[in-house]
Amino acid sequence: MKTTLKVALVQSEVVWQEPETNRNNFEKLLQDLDSDTDLIVLPEMFTTGFTMQPEQLPSDEGNVTKAWMQRIANEKKSAITGSVPFLEQGSYRNRLFFMTSEGDAYHYDKRHTFTLAGEDKVYRSGTERPIISYRGFRICPMICYDLRFPVWARNTDNYDVLLYVANWPKPRITAWDTLLKARAIENMAYCIGVNRVGSDASQLEYPGHSAVYDGLGAPLVHQKENGVFYATLQKEHVMNIREKLRFLNDRDEFSLKV
Repeated sequence: MKTTLKVALVQSEVVWQEPETNRNNFEKLLQDLDSDTDLIVLPEMFTTGFTMQPEQLPSDEGNVTKAWMQRIANEKKSAITGSVPFLEQGSYRNRLFFMTSEGDAYHYDKRHTFTLAGEDKVYRSGTERPIISYRGFRICPMICYDLRFPVWARNTDNYDVLLYVANWPKPRITAWDTLLKARAIENMAYCIGVNRVGSDASQLEYPGHSAVYDGLGAPLVHQKENGVFYATLQKEHVMNIREKLRFLNDRDEFSLKV
C-alpha cells in the first residue's frame, strides 16, 4: 500500500463542442507528464465545455472518450479522471469517469445539476456517491455545483481525498476558492479542485484557480495559468490530524433522501 499519492492537475482551455480537438490538446499537455504520477485530474466536461446541447454530439461520444481515458491511463501508468456528457438509456448524464492503469473503471453522475444554466432540464441527476479505493487512498469524486452542498460531501465514509472537477466561472470564483478550503477543513481530508481556463460559447470566462488543500486547509497548489501542476498527498497527514484532533468523532448523524 502506498503512503503518498502524486496528483497532476491539468488546467486548460476547452474548445466548444469539439471532443477530438480537446482530447488531442489534453494529450499534448500530458506528453511530458512526470513518470511517477499516480492520478491525472481533468476539468468538468473537458471534451466539450459546459454544453447544454449534448444531442449535437455523436451518440457514442461518451464511450469514445472513456476509451481514450483508458488508453491514457495505460500509457501513463496512472489513473485519470474528468467528466463528459454521457448518453445512457436515452438520458444524458454529466458523468465523471475514473479509469486506472490496473483496468478498474469507476463513474460518478453529478448529483447537483446546475439549475441556473438549465442543466437539470438536460442531464439526469445522479443518486450514488462512490468512494474509490486507489493506491492506498480513498477518494470521493464530485462535480462542480456539488461543491455548494456540504451535506452531500460530508465525510461519513472515512475518505482521504475529496475531488472536484469543474467549469467554474470568474464572477463566482471567490466562492470556489472559499468552499474548496472549507470542504477540506470540515472533512479533515485533502480537497482537490480542477477548473478550466478561457471562455466558452456563452461568453463566460473561466480563470482557473485549480487548487489542492490539505486536511487543515493549507494550500499546496493554487494556479491561474494554463498547464499541468503537481501535488503530493501524504496518507500520514490525514491519519495524524484525525488521531490528534478527532473532530470527525463529533459530527452530526443524519440520513439523505436521494
